[in-house]
Amino acid sequence: VARLRNHRFTSLAELNAAIAPLVEALNRRTMRRLNTTRAALFEAVEKPALKPLPREPYVYAEWKIRRVGLDYHIDVEKHFYSVPYRYLREEVDVRVAARTVEIFLKGERIAAHLRQATCGKHTTQPDHMPESHRAYAGWTITKIRADAEKIGPLTARMVEHIFERKHHPEQGVRAGLGILRLAKDYGPDRLEAACARGLDHGACSYGSIRSILANNLDRATAPEPAPPSPLGNHENVRGPAYYN
Repeated sequence: VARLRNHRFTSLAELNAAIAPLVEALNRRTMRRLNTTRAALFEAVEKPALKPLPREPYVYAEWKIRRVGLDYHIDVEKHFYSVPYRYLREEVDVRVAARTVEIFLKGERIAAHLRQATCGKHTTQPDHMPESHRAYAGWTITKIRADAEKIGPLTARMVEHIFERKHHPEQGVRAGLGILRLAKDYGPDRLEAACARGLDHGACSYGSIRSILANNLDRATAPEPAPPSPLGNHENVRGPAYYN
């Protein structure tokens, strides 16, 4: 560094080009205490101990600790990844790399997924689901759709929208059942009105519909449009005298 103190560089590449010959000269200089050079020590001691480079480049990853939820998913950066259902409530180690998410329990990998960037979504492997869930999911979704149709077309649209937003429709079963229960608490007419308001405003979730009903927003009438104001005198308005 002292050798270069009076030089000015305009780029990192230019600086590296100036440093390279100085490093080479330093490695070839004899060290008085050892009576040898750094380059000679490298050739005699370090180089024979070197191992071949790995076939694949090093992958940077972060480790996190998570607890498996009751829906057999873990939360990694607001995206939910499944693990085999038998590990409910277990504390697991999660290795998060640029492209993968791996889940370990006591050093054993129990699940692996491609990393996803979408928030609030689920990535679920079917074999992670319990048999009862897999068998139960299909007819439950069918029944929810049928019951929603009985309440009204807007409720049916709301339930269908909830299912469509899920990667696996069975992940919307809880919200769908919640929508149906609202009909018992508030009546089908009010639920239809609340779903209409929710669909118009893009508030398509169980929590939104429940909030609309709880705050009586389904009963609020939309303001009537103001009558058009008269144009008044204007050079482009002909007026009644034009037609006489």
